[in-house]
Amino acid sequence: MNIPTASFALLALSLPLAAQTYKAPRTADGKADLNGIWQALNTADWDIQAHSAAAGPAPMLAADFAVPPGTGVVEGNEIPYLPDALAKKKENFAKRYSDDPEVKCYLPGVPRATYMPYPFQIVQSPKTILISYEYAGAVRTINMDKPTKAPVDSWMGWSNGHWEGDTLVVDVTGLNGKTWFDRAGNFHSDALHVVERYTPRSADTLLYEATIEDPKTFSKPWKISMPLYRHVEKNAQLLEFKCVEFAEELLYGNLRKQPRGGAAPK
Repeated sequence: MNIPTASFALLALSLPLAAQTYKAPRTADGKADLNGIWQALNTADWDIQAHSAAAGPAPMLAADFAVPPGTGVVEGNEIPYLPDALAKKKENFAKRYSDDPEVKCYLPGVPRATYMPYPFQIVQSPKTILISYEYAGAVRTINMDKPTKAPVDSWMGWSNGHWEGDTLVVDVTGLNGKTWFDRAGNFHSDALHVVERYTPRSADTLLYEATIEDPKTFSKPWKISMPLYRHVEKNAQLLEFKCVEFAEELLYGNLRKQPRGGAAPK
């Protein structure tokens, strides 16, 4: 059935309105209930900007580990790097198969933990919200009480949250500057400040938005956004993905007394 152009336009306009008027289930304290296991279904972990498909790290693997294409999650698709930082990003890209912190199983940081190809679980209470990530057993605790300052910088940063209607707003500081945004080498410094917004759009989707600010790396703040999807299968759960043992050869192989493939030491 053909839909007239005017009717199609009205339908398109009604979809965001429906999302805005959706009323999420409530927790015991009357807040929007975000409890559940969620996951981003995009290719932002490969590159947060729009990108074409590309070959993987080794030709002998053929199509295995090739980069899937993606439309990107950066609003406007431009990241406002300062000149020196842009040069560093290009250097990172050239060394991505050895220098990406994900390759070494380091904690992914914020916001990257949200859109890696692994699920995460939100567990909600009035004064604290826990986010547990399948990747590397990463965990964040969001303080919903009076805001506090980070005692030290860390991989996952320091999170203070509050509610704006049904939207959970999380202010993240205290990030150590050692994580990347993606496998394409997009990065930040220890001055990174992230403001996240989690907004229910339907029973099984959230709108995730993150505003990025880092005066050492970028000329102005910029933003990413994407939907998150609830796992609704009967046995939905986080499984164990402790990847340190997978990275030991890369990190410590040079410390072997006898290289792999050589004769056993006597």
